Amino acid sequence: MRMKLAGLLLAVVSTSAAMAQGTVPTFTHTVAGKTYTLVGNDPAKGETTTIPTVLVPVTLSFEARKVAGKPFAMDAKADVPRLLSSPVFSKFAFANGGKTQYGDALLRATFPKATGWHTLLGKPEVKPLTVTIPVGYGYVLTSKKTGEHVAVADIQFLQKEIFKQLPKQDGKLVMLVVHNTTFYAEGDATVCCSWGTHGVDTATGNSFVLATYLHAAPEVVEDKDVQPLTQQLAEFLKDPLHDPLFHGARGVTAPGNAVSWMRTASAQGGDQGRCGGDQVATRYFLLEPTDTNPKNNFPASKPFVAATYHVQNVALLPWYVAGSDAMGATYSFPDAKVLTEPAKPCPAHGAAGSAAPARPTVEPVARTGGDNGHRLIGYWAGYGSASSTFSLRDVSPQWDYILVAFATPDKSAPEGTMQFAPPTGMDPAVFKADVAYLKSTGKKVMISLGGGGQHFTLADPKSVPNYVESVTKIVEEYGFDGIDIDFESPSLSIDPGDTDFKHPTTPSIVNLIDALRQLHNHFGPNFMISLVPEGTQIPAGYPSYGGQFGSYLAITYAIKDILTFIDVQDYNTPPLQGLDGEIYQPGTVDYHAAMTELLLHGFNVGGDPKYFFPPLPAKQIAVGFLTGDTNAEIVNGAMDYIVTGKAPVGATYKLRKPSGYPEMIGAMFWTIDADRRGNYNFSNSVGPLLHGYPAPSK
Repeated sequence: MRMKLAGLLLAVVSTSAAMAQGTVPTFTHTVAGKTYTLVGNDPAKGETTTIPTVLVPVTLSFEARKVAGKPFAMDAKADVPRLLSSPVFSKFAFANGGKTQYGDALLRATFPKATGWHTLLGKPEVKPLTVTIPVGYGYVLTSKKTGEHVAVADIQFLQKEIFKQLPKQDGKLVMLVVHNTTFYAEGDATVCCSWGTHGVDTATGNSFVLATYLHAAPEVVEDKDVQPLTQQLAEFLKDPLHDPLFHGARGVTAPGNAVSWMRTASAQGGDQGRCGGDQVATRYFLLEPTDTNPKNNFPASKPFVAATYHVQNVALLPWYVAGSDAMGATYSFPDAKVLTEPAKPCPAHGAAGSAAPARPTVEPVARTGGDNGHRLIGYWAGYGSASSTFSLRDVSPQWDYILVAFATPDKSAPEGTMQFAPPTGMDPAVFKADVAYLKSTGKKVMISLGGGGQHFTLADPKSVPNYVESVTKIVEEYGFDGIDIDFESPSLSIDPGDTDFKHPTTPSIVNLIDALRQLHNHFGPNFMISLVPEGTQIPAGYPSYGGQFGSYLAITYAIKDILTFIDVQDYNTPPLQGLDGEIYQPGTVDYHAAMTELLLHGFNVGGDPKYFFPPLPAKQIAVGFLTGDTNAEIVNGAMDYIVTGKAPVGATYKLRKPSGYPEMIGAMFWTIDADRRGNYNFSNSVGPLLHGYPAPSK
């Protein structure tokens, strides 16, 4: 329930402690008993505060890409003059009166009754520096059509490396600027993308803003010039004590201002109705409520045009806390029309409304026709509330291969040991009978090993027997047809110096290959093995090979003769490059086609022709989809294009084989459970499409 806050106690208090800690000046503002910290000094005093600023153009030197034997450099020094002329440092006539800087106008829009009050950035000292991005910590993409570059880098790594070089800057704002670079978080490139970060660096105590300047970026990038920088600056002004390296457990409050907000229908483009978070921006990507950003794409939102520059429309503090007499009732800046109503708070975790969804209200489409070689593949989780209502026996007849998720590492047993039990509340005997029933109807039932969030490694060769023995026991006890390998980052990571996927030296990879061969030898030629790499683990091996990038390539190559199928997760992936030399973002037909053709035609690993990953047969390749991240129209368009060569309207990627790949095995989904809860919205559509194709000619 929201309360009208007019008339409640408001307090504005200067904070001198922040200066002693090395941060910029801050003040606190209390609304309805909750205190929020902002940049500057007490608005009631009507004074001008000028914040000393250090501008640091950062050159990023990427070892994953070499030009004339030297690492490729993304240099921000040339962006400095354009940045200094922008509304970040120069005055512009914003709507709330007078010419001033972007940050000052934002704060004045937050406290419109404060007269003579300004918070300005001083003329900056410019201190360039260079950071080397090692292999495995980022890569560079280049548009063949335009020749423009955009980089993808580990933001936590970058922040730490920068502040190893930059000492404490007491009371100053350190503004770190990179060139045409987007970022991933948590050291995991599937957690992508943001344009930067901000707050207080815990190692040095420096107040800072880190963001990219976009100049002549590839066409796939929608934001422009200082838009990313103004977004991070705005969030810093609203939450200057934010700790970007904070990793708290659920229920642990992050440093800085605590707020609660739901994403809006107008801004989120299909992502509305989800919790935006407990800070002024989303947790990993630091996106504004005004951002539209499909999963793992470059952030994008409609800018406010200031002269020749593009600045970010952002939510003001009154939007998060429903306003007050002192703050007024303007919710967005610079365009006050972007957000016209205050935020709705997120529901409490576990509150009513998050209970088990209703049963489907439609029937699954019956499976008809003969075997044409195409398969609908899905993960059955059966955990939580679904376990009491959705058994394996109830799986739609459209599903051909059912992957049971998951067998997980047994932390209480010797290293390498895997464990599995049916979902809580499900009788093991009933579960085994259901597996047998599905197999009797011609389905294949496999056990998936690993899963997201599970750390597993076979780094010690002595752990291989534990792995082989425990997996063998699981397969035999439950009657599974085979195994699915779902070891995600950071379980599989290529060691430094391991550069040849045909002759890997990383122990965890070498030992897993050995274990898979042992399992196949034990069970025989009908034993099924599938791989479900993230986008970083196969197609990202095209621009860079090392760390998480390309970590499944050695495994795929080594077991290609015993591999049943591979289905790359086209949803756990950052933007990547296709064989046509163009950059593609996830969630589109173009992306699915481009990433699939990397496997169908092979590619130069790390861009190096000395290491060519050979193509796989189409009958071994499926495309991986996430039910909550796509729709049947996109999936059907992608599969029809890849299988038959019929391009849907709007597709720009051109298949290297215009007639398509009729032997493609099909489509994989996470999860069968979600599909059923959604009234079979994928299996009732994609299944008949796949099963309706003519069988490929021999």
